[in-house]
Amino acid sequence: MNGYLGVDIGSISTKGVIIDENKNIIASTYLWTEGNPVKAVKRVLADLRSQIKHKNINIMGVGTTGSARKLIGTMLGASSIKNEITAHAIGTLSLYPEIKTIIEIGGQDSKIILVEDQVVVDYAMNTLCAAGTGSFLTSQSKRLGVAVEDFGEIALLSKNPTNIAARCTVFAESDLVHKIQMGYQREDIIAGLCNSVASNYLNNVAKGKKIKEPIIFQGGVSKNVGVKKAFEKILKSQIITDENGHLMGAFGSAILSMNKKLEKPFNFEVSNSNFETKGIECNGCPNHCEIIVVKKDGKKLDSWGNRCEKGKVTTK
Repeated sequence: MNGYLGVDIGSISTKGVIIDENKNIIASTYLWTEGNPVKAVKRVLADLRSQIKHKNINIMGVGTTGSARKLIGTMLGASSIKNEITAHAIGTLSLYPEIKTIIEIGGQDSKIILVEDQVVVDYAMNTLCAAGTGSFLTSQSKRLGVAVEDFGEIALLSKNPTNIAARCTVFAESDLVHKIQMGYQREDIIAGLCNSVASNYLNNVAKGKKIKEPIIFQGGVSKNVGVKKAFEKILKSQIITDENGHLMGAFGSAILSMNKKLEKPFNFEVSNSNFETKGIECNGCPNHCEIIVVKKDGKKLDSWGNRCEKGKVTTK
């Protein structure tokens, strides 16, 4: 049977899924990017391949999204390279066609997507500050000596959540240390952190946006039941989560690749090739473009970043 591969390459995590013709997920993986998207994708491919090795599947479409979508799309010969807004919307609407608002919080970014009649009509992303994202919660969990995976359940034990300033990562950490030194209960501090994530998101990312029901919460932070509860309390609405909410970008990418199939099945052996990238500053004109060159086994695959012909990188 035919399958379709979707890869979502983020700054913190890299996700991959393989779906069948009916858009059912038949293989999935979630790994840390660890500052090396090329290496992370090779690990993702190896994991996905091991899950389907006993199945007769031809991968006839490859889609990429995320911050490194261009790089990894070039590496994999992707048939679809789309931004996160498009990928998350397509993935979500294929499962929940009535959704009006998509709340997504990942490792270092967060976004809101507003939908009307299954069409994206507005969106926004966080810009400079990572307060309220997954990396923020992870750093605070280390300070508290608690596994970030346990944050949600511990937060639900709180009867009096602590107020923690979360408009800025630096201020939030300073306030957290102050509250610890004052002797606040750990579960109250953790519940306060969960509340601050929700309020920070609504006051910054979703500022000025009209949030309508049904609402779905996705991204890695959606696994935190404490943050979900905080959103429900503030918005006075029921929030939907999906067991594959952390994979929605990759899922949407796989669906998008179904519309533009490969000429021949994807070969997983591509992960055995040696890929390297090189940054070049072009001095051909006052733009001083930063050009990225991608090589496969020493040969140029692609390059981008030039704004005029003077910056075009030839094979030589």
